[in-house]
Formats: sequence, structure tokens, C-alpha cells
Amino acid sequence: MVFCRGCAKQIHESAVSCPGCGATQSGGTATAALPDSGGNPYLKAWKNYATVQGRARRKDYWLFVLINALISVAITMVDRATGLEPLLGLVYNLAIMIPSITYGVRRLHDTDRSGWWLLLPIVNLVFLCLNSTPGNNRFGPNPKGE
Repeated sequence: MVFCRGCAKQIHESAVSCPGCGATQSGGTATAALPDSGGNPYLKAWKNYATVQGRARRKDYWLFVLINALISVAITMVDRATGLEPLLGLVYNLAIMIPSITYGVRRLHDTDRSGWWLLLPIVNLVFLCLNSTPGNNRFGPNPKGE
């Protein structure tokens, strides 16, 4: 199996770029996804807004949750200061709902579990905290490059 370096979707081994995301592949062949070189996990969530395919690193997921929580606190303060108590917070929570769900599904894929586990409150928290499965699994290559 050959996977895109950008979106981890399966592509033809002779592809120069991914037809899905347009990411260039080194030397005309794509062997596996490169390890994640960093970046802002919050922006990654918005970039992959509705993508549930692939895997998400534990570190990236929990940084996304932290950044999201900090933004929510800041918006709550602005809401209270302006007297628009629920308005901005409601708009933000509705906007971030889909990226939060899809990032959670990709995180569960990293532990080789179906995204449906996200529906079970306590169990999903345990699975979201587990380390990723080494190597490739049924959802794609390991984002850590292991």
C-alpha cells in the first residue's frame, strides 16, 4: 500500500502529487506518510474539517483540545464583558463541533478503533488517551512514522 504524505489516502505508487489534497510526493513515489513535523494542531483541525479518514497523533489531539478550551474561555470573557452572554460562545461551539468530532474519530483510528467509540462517554476518553498502534493499521500509516 502506498499512502499520500499529506492526507494519508491511498494513491498510486507512481503519483507525483496526491489527486485528493495536491501534496507532492518525493521522487515521484510515495512510500508512506512522513512523521509529523509539528505545526499548529488547531489549524490542522480546520484544514481537515470534515475528513475522518486517516489517523491523528495523541499529542496533536490533546493540544487541539487545550487550544480549543483556551479560546472558549476567552470567548466567554468577551461575551460577559459585552453583555452578549451566550451569543459568541454558541456560534464558536457550533463552528468547532464538526472539526472536534472528526479529529476525535481520527484519534480513535490511531488506536485502531472505530470512530463509533466516540459515542460512549467514559470509554472514548480512555481510548483517546492510549498510545497509537505501531506501524500501519487499517486506517492508514502511523503519523509518528513508527
